[in-house]
Amino acid sequence: MDLSLRSCKKFVHLDLKGAPPRIGYLIELIQLFADLGANGLLVEYEDMFPYEGELKVLQSTIQPPYSREEIVSIQDAANSRGLEIIPLVQTFGHLEFVLKHEVFRDLREVDYCLGTLNPHRDGGDRLVQDMLQQIMKLHPKSTSLHIGADEVYMLGLGDESKQWLSVPGRSGHQLFLSHVIKVAKGIQESSPNLKLIMWDDMLRSMSPETIKVLSYLVLKMLDYFTFTFPVMLMERYTSAGMSQQWAASSFKGSTTVHTCVTSTQRHVDNHLQWLKVASSLSADIELQGIALTGWQRYDHLSVLCELMPVGLPSLASCLQTLVHGGFTEEAQKKVVKTLGTVDVGDTERLSSRTSCSFAGAKLAELIVKLTSLLESTELRHFQNNMFVRGWFTPYHKQKKTVSPLIAQQIKTQAKMILDAVESQVQEVRGEMCLLYLDSTVQEWVVQHVTPVLEPLHNLLRDTETVLNEMGLCTESIS
Repeated sequence: MDLSLRSCKKFVHLDLKGAPPRIGYLIELIQLFADLGANGLLVEYEDMFPYEGELKVLQSTIQPPYSREEIVSIQDAANSRGLEIIPLVQTFGHLEFVLKHEVFRDLREVDYCLGTLNPHRDGGDRLVQDMLQQIMKLHPKSTSLHIGADEVYMLGLGDESKQWLSVPGRSGHQLFLSHVIKVAKGIQESSPNLKLIMWDDMLRSMSPETIKVLSYLVLKMLDYFTFTFPVMLMERYTSAGMSQQWAASSFKGSTTVHTCVTSTQRHVDNHLQWLKVASSLSADIELQGIALTGWQRYDHLSVLCELMPVGLPSLASCLQTLVHGGFTEEAQKKVVKTLGTVDVGDTERLSSRTSCSFAGAKLAELIVKLTSLLESTELRHFQNNMFVRGWFTPYHKQKKTVSPLIAQQIKTQAKMILDAVESQVQEVRGEMCLLYLDSTVQEWVVQHVTPVLEPLHNLLRDTETVLNEMGLCTESIS
């Protein structure tokens, strides 16, 4: 049984750039994380932070950001349970929430990519340092800061970067490292004791000699979910002077960009793999902790991933897997005792309502049921059934040779299905409003429900139109 991951810190990633919970629910979640074995929070505010001054434009206009008082209350709740907080602030890639604004447009590496910062502009350096300073000023007890720096797409493709790279001896690796070093030194001038962490993906193709320039500035966090676990890569970082490393797993938000229901087994398997990796590491590697990521969006502009209530059984199971060194009987008992279930997809257990009492359990149950209905063959392929394809094709409608009997039958069936779905949608809306702001509820429905129901609504309107033209139907269809 491996002790390196069992004994290291376990941080739950709170991705607030999508579906930020109401503050009361968020504080409930923090208590639950502590109950399940977490030691800290990796908090990614993005546009939900109350930036001030020139950066006030970064605040979300879709929903109000957390107030300064609310951010203090988040820290108070965490501190009361012994949870550390590490803010995560993107400083190079994934800056869509910043660079989408016209006032910062000239800081993009290339104009059509909203995510990558131009590393050559003084304005970009000032922007990043201002963001970091404002975040850390409101987190005075935090001793570590995550500076992101992953997936810096398009780096080197801007005109200024091309000119910089045209000098013999310079490389894209050096371009990346020069910006990270500048960011790290800038924040450490004001906070010399602050430990800095960054994602490692941009470093994976670099030699140990190249990476050594970062060894005294930042710790690496290896984020692996779908890839083969790189023991050799971790050893290579150690040879570059980076013996202290972090791991990053996943408890939700990493299956597909639009997943609604979390697969607990998939994510538990991820943590079992990490346990195997940790057990095979040399004594030279000091594993500082593991962050259990729970992405709410793939990036600022993408669709919502699984909401937190649906991912809680997965998070609980993953945390307990780390606590016990495997998904043992004791781990499973702890999850069931705390949540009442180990898998939100277990509709039989969830629907029993006898034991599932975790914060958000009812919403999780309703989302599972609604998603199952939305993905049903009857709903997804209604437009391809025998009656629609045989008697209600575009040709029939164009030539007005529709069978009224068949049209009425299609209309009746379509309306029956839509009524059943919309009844469940209203239940989801009502429960979701208790935990999230109305803007999140509207976004979730428009992104995950509307695309599935729209073809059926169109078909219903078509049958209504045809029957009205035949003088056989007078009721309106909304």
